[in-house]
Amino acid sequence: MTDAYSQPSREWWAQRWIDVLESFGWTRRLARARTYAREGNVLAIDFQGARVSADVQGTAPEPYQVSLSLDPFSDEQWSYVVESMAERAIFSAKLLAGEMPQNIEEVFTASGLSLFPFNKFDIHSQCSCPDPANPCKHIGAVYYLLGDRFSEDPFVLFQLRGRTKEQIIEALRQMRSAGGEPIHAEPVETVRAATSLKLDRFWHYAEQLEPTLIVIVPPPSSETVLDLLGAIPLKPETPANQANANAAIEYLKPIYEEVRQQAVQIAMTTD
Repeated sequence: MTDAYSQPSREWWAQRWIDVLESFGWTRRLARARTYAREGNVLAIDFQGARVSADVQGTAPEPYQVSLSLDPFSDEQWSYVVESMAERAIFSAKLLAGEMPQNIEEVFTASGLSLFPFNKFDIHSQCSCPDPANPCKHIGAVYYLLGDRFSEDPFVLFQLRGRTKEQIIEALRQMRSAGGEPIHAEPVETVRAATSLKLDRFWHYAEQLEPTLIVIVPPPSSETVLDLLGAIPLKPETPANQANANAAIEYLKPIYEEVRQQAVQIAMTTD
């Protein structure tokens, strides 16, 4: 089914939330809930810590009151998760840019946790309507609206597990700084003023490196700098320009992969 709540353009983490919910066997109930969400029956949605409250208009004159929460992680569990995030620079960079790393779930599963609901008992919801089923269509409509909120701000998903955006960012900054890897980069203007770039010597480095400082490890993920940069913003945004941008990315991918392999080979050369 293709509608406003099942589209390829949806951010992957928001679509993952919808896919998880639909995997719990609530097909018929969620079909009605999709209609409610699409027609604007969710009048208000509010976050009170890790709990979600919403007003959903049903058949009654007054809107129904819906509340929803997930099982929060303990302080110790969050400490393990944030420490794992801080160890992988790409996670810190993407989260600080407001994006959800593609393989973020690995950080949670490594600690025996699940960022998304593991099963239907992991979600706690109530509705003031007389329908005894849970989720009713009012609760289900809130599920879908939460997917939209996750697209706008992925940190909302973390908040449902007990940590706000500010808490996570601050913890990441402290751990990265304590490890000698400050999050803040030097301003571009300062770097350019202090560095004389010679293109003909760009790939050459004549100084001897200290062998004990070189550690060759597998890349932390399959993502490259191309993934971090995202789509090429060609203006105006026409189908032809988008096609050119996609073609450029596909052309650059094997080049970056070859450079990566050559870099590893050079690093492992002892003579």
